[in-house]
Amino acid sequence: MNGYGLLSLLLQYPDEELLAGRAGLEQALAELPEKDVRAGIGSFLTSCDGVALAELQAGYVSTFDFDRRASLYLTYHTHGDRRQRGIELVRLKRRFATAGLALADGELPDYLPALLEFATLAPEGQGVALLAEHRPALELIRGRLSEGASRYAPLLDALVATLPALTRAQAERARRLAEEGPPKELVGLEPVAVVPGGAA
Repeated sequence: MNGYGLLSLLLQYPDEELLAGRAGLEQALAELPEKDVRAGIGSFLTSCDGVALAELQAGYVSTFDFDRRASLYLTYHTHGDRRQRGIELVRLKRRFATAGLALADGELPDYLPALLEFATLAPEGQGVALLAEHRPALELIRGRLSEGASRYAPLLDALVATLPALTRAQAERARRLAEEGPPKELVGLEPVAVVPGGAA
């Protein structure tokens, strides 16, 4: 399992299987070549030592489900619940299909663990490119987790360490997202037809 595979697993809702597989996670971590990725994942695993599963689960829900600024659904940050998000979700689904990858039933393609799984399995370079496209949203989540001293913050640090350097435009976009929140649909517009198999 590579770094993206580990990050995908650890950014999902924790369960008994995750705790039972700790030895395997440690082994996979030791085999990673990237020092920053090893450090971030190692920090997260250490923070989980001795913590009951129920506490880990409650922490996950409060972090990612109850805090909109930390949502792992990346297009929510950039498009809110507007129709543009539906269009973007369709585009992402096509990217998965083109790479020969299938989403789990009911899984949205902008869910960060799904994108990390794409980066694990897609042809070389495609995963990094796709993650880099969503860098402003990733920076927003990263900043939110760091601000709250979340145990998940090192995982986002590890992720961005694998991506191209943050551009000035991306940093400005992330700053605006943090200040303004996700955009809202304009009122008074005519409804549009739903694309089959598309929007959330």
